[in-house]
Amino acid sequence: MKEEQRSLLLSTTSRFPPPPGVKLSYGTAGFRADAGVLKSTVYRVGILAALRALKSESVIGLMITASHNKVSDNGVKVSDPNGGMLSQDWEPFADALANAPTPEDLLRLVDELTANKGIALDGTTSLEILVARDTRPSGESLLEAAKLGIESVIGAVASDMGILTTPQLHWMVRARNNGEKASENDYLEQLSSSFKCLMDLIPSGNENNQVGDKLIVDGANGVGGEKLIVLKEMLKLKGLTIEVRNTGKEGGVLNEGVGADYVQKEKVVPNGFGSQDFGIRCASLDGDADRLVYFIVPSKSGNNIELVDGDKISSLFAVFIKEQLSILKKEGGAKLSEDYPCRIGVIQTAYANGASTDFLKQLGLEVVFTPTGVKYLHEKAAQYDIGIYFEANGHGTILFSEFFLLWLKTTNNELCSVAKGSEQQKAASRLLAVSRLINQAVGDALSGMLLVEATLQHMGWSINQWNELYRDLPSRQLKVKVANRTAVVTTNAETKVVKPPGIQEAINVETAKYPKGRCFIRPSGTEDVIRVYAEASTQDEADRLANSVANLVDRYLGVRSS
Repeated sequence: MKEEQRSLLLSTTSRFPPPPGVKLSYGTAGFRADAGVLKSTVYRVGILAALRALKSESVIGLMITASHNKVSDNGVKVSDPNGGMLSQDWEPFADALANAPTPEDLLRLVDELTANKGIALDGTTSLEILVARDTRPSGESLLEAAKLGIESVIGAVASDMGILTTPQLHWMVRARNNGEKASENDYLEQLSSSFKCLMDLIPSGNENNQVGDKLIVDGANGVGGEKLIVLKEMLKLKGLTIEVRNTGKEGGVLNEGVGADYVQKEKVVPNGFGSQDFGIRCASLDGDADRLVYFIVPSKSGNNIELVDGDKISSLFAVFIKEQLSILKKEGGAKLSEDYPCRIGVIQTAYANGASTDFLKQLGLEVVFTPTGVKYLHEKAAQYDIGIYFEANGHGTILFSEFFLLWLKTTNNELCSVAKGSEQQKAASRLLAVSRLINQAVGDALSGMLLVEATLQHMGWSINQWNELYRDLPSRQLKVKVANRTAVVTTNAETKVVKPPGIQEAINVETAKYPKGRCFIRPSGTEDVIRVYAEASTQDEADRLANSVANLVDRYLGVRSS
């Protein structure tokens, strides 16, 4: 490291001492904590992003957000060149950098990384890091710390993209590295044009259309509500009215009694919703608009809802895409010069409701499981020609392989020349529009919502018909306090315990007592608790199974449950 670079890092790092007694770990959500202790961490993630950009020789993203957390929290995470999350092999360095106690320790870590990765800090390369934040009051000062961290690395330039949803920033990074236009307006234009294309391709003459022409969206008093207002003005659709509530302008607090996380976990209406919404399709975004759930107000009294979660979103998309592939390859249509055996997979975690897994398998689809965490789901989905993943919390997307998209574009052009306007050609056009509408970088509530709306219009389904694709098995989640969560080691996508010995056999005995019983335990990634998930035929049975297994954890690990 040249002396100029060393002096620059020393002078800026000394302005951001790490808070005493605070140790943070980089996970799927990046770093996340109370905003008051984050300035040092965010500054150092700026250094991390700069080094990642120099190593990859690509544009990198840095987002200031705490998603569905309370407004007093904040966080920071890095977007890799493909628009996805930070490469997992850089996470240990992120931890070490954030927790380095002194400026000298930080310099030593930077020296080690640049030597190991072959990164030259000589200023010969200039690379851009796109930075953005959500609407939290703490975001502005934290973003300034991130920019200072970035620009303390010679050759790195911070570009402030302003207030964005997390998926917008990820989309911009991916687009910029693909040589495409990458402004916020370009993002909104791509979503609106792709959505309009799908709407124009809806089959005509569907006399049984039950969709309904109104959608009410809970914006979680966050950035997603703001952006949706702009987007809906661009759409200007006939036959679909989008009403946005909880935009943050009505005096509500971010994620307080609102948002996808609140609705999904509590299963009650968010603030601003109630009996007046009986029979109307409703949806909730989360604080940074990367999660989406739908819900139904089932009666004119009470606050309970019928939740239409990420499993149902995944199933809806799977039905639609499978139908388009079947049309595209049906016998008696235009003869294609090359048949492509598209491999479609639906990726789930053990938290996916068992009824959704059964439904997808009955459709003839390949269903595979990964450990909990979007980074695992995304990585697995990328192995398919079309990979669909949504967690139950509503975070997910659909990935299309480059090879399949090339075949699809070629096929569409071929069909346009020999069978323009045929059902096959329309199916190819729909799939291409889906690939442009749904965010290929990361879960995106706005793009996912538009795809849900287009799919329901295509199928002619009301939200109740969609919800009745299958009935969720009753479930219960509990957590048990432990002294050391690492005492529990799992395998098989976290569904089986290998340590401590004997506990999995005991769980199997308890589970076998209940028809359709399913239960697993896994250690939390952030706190010393063991999470218990149970399903059974009735809610009472699911509750009893969960409690009996929580007692097993207590007994085997010698701890007190909570």
